[in-house]
Parts: sequence; C-alpha cells; structure tokens
Amino acid sequence: MFNEITGKIAARMKVLEDIDKSDRIDGTERLKRLRQIPLETGKFLSLQAANCPDGNFIEIGTSAGYSTMWISLAAKERNIKVKTFELIEKKINLAKETFNEAGISDVIELIEGDALINLKNINDVSFCFIDCEKEIYEKCWDLVSGKIVKSGLIIADNAINHYDTIKPMIDKAMADERFDCLIVPIGKGELVCRRK
Repeated sequence: MFNEITGKIAARMKVLEDIDKSDRIDGTERLKRLRQIPLETGKFLSLQAANCPDGNFIEIGTSAGYSTMWISLAAKERNIKVKTFELIEKKINLAKETFNEAGISDVIELIEGDALINLKNINDVSFCFIDCEKEIYEKCWDLVSGKIVKSGLIIADNAINHYDTIKPMIDKAMADERFDCLIVPIGKGELVCRRK
C-alpha cells in the first residue's frame, strides 16, 4: 500500500502536516486546529484496516482528511469507500479540498453533519476510527460497538495523551466481553478493540 502513495497524496499529506505543525506552535485556537494524527499512526491505521473482514469502513471526525487519506489506501485495495463524518464547515471544506487535490474522491464518502445521528443507518462495520471531540467518545462507542462485524476493529485515537478525558469509553470497552482491547503506544496512543 505505501508504495502506491501517489505524488498527489504525498503532496497533500505534506501540506496538512505543515499546517498541523504550525497550528500547534502558533497558538491557533483548539477547535480551529487540524489536530490530526502523526504519520506513524496513519501507517498503523492503513495496515489495520487492510486486514479487516468485509464490511463498511467508517471514520468519526474527518478534520482536513489526513487520517482519511491513510485509511483510503486500504479502502482502495479492498475496492470500497471510507465513510467519514465531519460537522465543522471549515474542516468539511478543507477535507473536500484534500480529497480533490489527492485524487481520492472516488474512494471517500464525506458525510456532513453529526455522526451520532448519521451513523444510525450504517451497519456491518468492519473498521471504525474514532478521532472527534473526546467528550463524545463514549457515545460513539455506544453507537458503533453493536455494529461491528466479527473480527472487525474499532480504533480510538488519543488513548494516552487524553486518557483521563476518554477513560469512560476506555473502561467500557475494556469491560465489554464482545471485544479484545489493547492500548497501543503509537502516536498519541491508540485504543484497538477487536470484535470476537
């Protein structure tokens, strides 16, 4: 997969990496920052998604589409689309620009609006990446965990650097007998949950 990263995808990744780096040092307000995953987490997501069973790929929290690009590598290989959810208009516009510039619009379905509402009609999920406002992680778990197919994955970002904030979701996931869960110390910490 990584050898198939086109020049367009690599160029757009670099643009977003530079914006994210700048956002983190120039005092950009938290909600206006991209707050995207680091490169190594992107590679991790691609590898995990590529090995999931058949089903829908979803992402809760598109931002500017950086993580979506990484997940799209696996989706393209599987000949499916990534359904990604975003509700902040500025980030929706940035994501559209990302998908067009990277030439991957054909493997992305950007769903504008609240994932907690729009996800209700999506079932048979084989891969879910959660990277939205940390305060709603537990609600995301409650909504998505019952939609995951056997051997499917839920991966939640910020399981180390925002551990205290998302602890209610982590505790619920770890206690859920339907899943095997582990916090992986890559990037900002990824909670990986595999449906038994």
